[in-house]
Amino acid sequence: MATGMRHFALFGNPVGHSLSPLMINAAFGSMGVRADYESHRVENLELAVRMIRERPLDGVSVTLPLKGAIMAFLDEVDDDARAIGAVNTVTNERGWLKGSNTDWTGLLAAMQEHFPLAGRTVAVLGAGGAARAAVYAILRAGGTPIVFNRSRDRAESLARWFSCETRPLAGLGRTEADVLINATPVGMHPDTGESPVDGRHLARFEWVVETIYNPLETRLLREARAAGCGVVTGLAMFVRQGAEQIRTWTGLEPPVELMTRVVRTTLAQNRARGEGQRET
Repeated sequence: MATGMRHFALFGNPVGHSLSPLMINAAFGSMGVRADYESHRVENLELAVRMIRERPLDGVSVTLPLKGAIMAFLDEVDDDARAIGAVNTVTNERGWLKGSNTDWTGLLAAMQEHFPLAGRTVAVLGAGGAARAAVYAILRAGGTPIVFNRSRDRAESLARWFSCETRPLAGLGRTEADVLINATPVGMHPDTGESPVDGRHLARFEWVVETIYNPLETRLLREARAAGCGVVTGLAMFVRQGAEQIRTWTGLEPPVELMTRVVRTTLAQNRARGEGQRET
């Protein structure tokens, strides 16, 4: 790769509301890294991957709906990403494109900052990409996941993939678990009045973890605090998965506190605009 300015991008569709460019460019500036990071709405994935090599781009963040599909176009996918079935980070190593996944490491880091997962039972709400990353993180850390989802078929598919248990969503209030993770979009802006869980069930959990970062405090988190639960915000996961991408691309330690402050401040300023995100 060239030794001058380095180039990075976000691939997804849509990408217009993502705060990743703001966060990562701020981090590069603080770190003294000569690099830029911009978003690309991808309509043709094959052409987009070709652009990584031809432009060239040093690295790419991958968001919905491309995290699974991009794997077929890469030269290498690491074991973690292959086990999850999704890539959110591509590194261009002299034309060799390597895929990895920092969603699970970001979520794990956010949780382990507050509590250990080993030996804990964790109720995971959802069966999409965020849920897959959550289940993988729990298993890697020595916890026991139980999957809950409105669609029984999707929940059973995920549970078979990871050889873990699934239960009907209606059974959440009778489940003995230490931690609850919301890996669904329920409660994301603009539908901030919604929660994926009946608030009466929350007191049974010691910790409630959110993957949504806009709003900064969802109805689920407000009700969890009121029920006496400890909470982990979606902002923590978002920042840490981005920080791990920067670490992967540069080998340098990213400014997590600055990245958190930039995203928190921007969300506060733009709350009235209705910008909502859950992942990258």
